Amino acid sequence: MEGTTTSRPREAFAIARDGAPIFYSVSGGTAAPALVLSDGIGCDGYIWKYLKRDLADHRIVHWHYRGHGRTPVPHDRTRVSMADMADDLAAVMEAAGVERAVLAGHSMGVQVCLEAYRRYPEKVSGLALMCGSYGHPLRTFKGRSTLEAALPYAAFAINRAWLGDLIGAVWRNVVPTRLAFAMATRMEINPELVRFEDFFPYLEHIANVDLPLFVDMLAHAGRHSAREILESVAVPTLIVAGERDGFTPMSLSEEMHERIAGSELMVIEAGSHTAPIERPQLVTEHMQAFLERVAGADAATRPLAAVK
Repeated sequence: MEGTTTSRPREAFAIARDGAPIFYSVSGGTAAPALVLSDGIGCDGYIWKYLKRDLADHRIVHWHYRGHGRTPVPHDRTRVSMADMADDLAAVMEAAGVERAVLAGHSMGVQVCLEAYRRYPEKVSGLALMCGSYGHPLRTFKGRSTLEAALPYAAFAINRAWLGDLIGAVWRNVVPTRLAFAMATRMEINPELVRFEDFFPYLEHIANVDLPLFVDMLAHAGRHSAREILESVAVPTLIVAGERDGFTPMSLSEEMHERIAGSELMVIEAGSHTAPIERPQLVTEHMQAFLERVAGADAATRPLAAVK
């Protein structure tokens, strides 16, 4: 099909405002619109496995947060706020030669995408917000504020020299195991829908994340909110929610749907926080239809002289 030729992934580093290198890859074809993927905290892409495969006609940019995947820990370890992540996303788009794109975010990536829309609305042709909140996620984790209250104590322990080393050693050896997978199926993910080989890369990656940086980034996410901009979102928006998502209760997705005019809400039946890999065909079908809607909206807003 014309305009959809695929190519081998290209990998490179963008340079952030503060000089930090930010890893990204570009894959897929040239069909409009382009798609930029932002992960959840502690992730380096496992959630996009099927979307990247099935939407390969489109140009797909996927990047790694600071201290995640192939992006190194920044020299200034304080630069891990949602504003920093949004600026990094903009730097990645510029380095990849993408002027406008649909921003797709999973979990904390939803906050990153909304913050990027706040700061760079001219770069955003659409939003695909998956299993995430507009803000303050620590207050609603599992329907309680327990995580928000516990985080300062966890940060204190992790930043103590010998205790932090011990916690890190246990973390690296216990998390990437079948025991951790079994615990995850009891706590959150639906074992009837998620395959071990699809979820295990997440455990392998989060086991090697720098824990002090992880906790600092989580604290920034916990303080951040983009609720005040939801009513001003003026691009096509798709919201994906897992019916039984305990990390991001479905009520938050419903609230975003109510506040973002013209948005579409897709609820994944029996889906959890990992809905995109639980029912990939369903999510892909909705995403494909959404991208076609964005392409149509972009064409309708182009100057007549540009339409051929």
